[in-house]
Amino acid sequence: MTKTDITILASEHCIFSGVVGPMDMFLQAGVMWHWFQEQAPTPYFNVRIATLDGNPVKANNEMLVVPHCSIEDINDTDLIILPSQGAHYAIRDEAFYQRVDWIKQRFNQGTSLASICTGAFSLAATGLLNGKMATTHWGVAHAFRKAFPDVNLRTDLMVTEEGEGRLFCGGGITADLSLTLYLINKYCGREVALQSSRCSLVDLNRLSQLPFSIFIPDSSHGDIEIKRAQTWIEDNYAQSISVDFLAEKAGVSSRQFNRRFKVATQETATKYIQLIRVEAAKRLLERTTKPFDEISLSVGYENSSFFRRLFKQVTSKTPMEYRKIFCQFI
Repeated sequence: MTKTDITILASEHCIFSGVVGPMDMFLQAGVMWHWFQEQAPTPYFNVRIATLDGNPVKANNEMLVVPHCSIEDINDTDLIILPSQGAHYAIRDEAFYQRVDWIKQRFNQGTSLASICTGAFSLAATGLLNGKMATTHWGVAHAFRKAFPDVNLRTDLMVTEEGEGRLFCGGGITADLSLTLYLINKYCGREVALQSSRCSLVDLNRLSQLPFSIFIPDSSHGDIEIKRAQTWIEDNYAQSISVDFLAEKAGVSSRQFNRRFKVATQETATKYIQLIRVEAAKRLLERTTKPFDEISLSVGYENSSFFRRLFKQVTSKTPMEYRKIFCQFI
């Protein structure tokens, strides 16, 4: 059996678990399950860690990542994984551009590419994601969209696949395991992926980031009137709010207000109000045992049935499902 060859490209400030986690998950495929069943192991992957020059790099937790080789030592590989850079995703030094040039060259030679969390910034810098879906951690969505406006960012998804099955992205830091299981399924089939899921206790069908993400209002724009409207919404979300009222407060027509609000925040005013109210409801579900009808009323919705549907649309969970996951009193 020919094994799939995987290279994990480590760099300064990478998330340590984003290097060793996928490595361990790939290497257990066909091994751990067989061990439990008292069968001979049939490993499916060769995995190696590479750095630009073959020297160790320091991860974000100060641990040294000792590579097997440099990128120059790699003659052929099926898949390159770009681990998360954590909060260091915006660094644009010579090493960054060397990595980007190398992975783009490899892609053009037939290698598939996969990014984890903020590793998507490196993948997107190649231009290969332009016009395609991608995902990264929801917390850096604003920064990603500003840096790569031509990429269709989907922070609701845990994993994306594009480029005729050769470009993959995983959402947050722990999405490295979800992405790895997805890739095991891709290369080895469903049965091996299910075996790996059972052995590692990682849900194979964890496909959405929505329950974990929070709405972070973008106020980095320069539209003062829209900033004031945002602040007013955030302070008064429990009141009845109309776009006409907000436009009047801003001293512009409703049409002008809607256009400027969408340009400034990337959301319509109506959607913005809904998202602020959902965040308020999430906090109450996490910190209290109030019934949802009462929560709905306290965040500005008399019709709790409508708000229940909206809540699930935004979070992918019903209010009670959300409470079971996050409430400190359960």
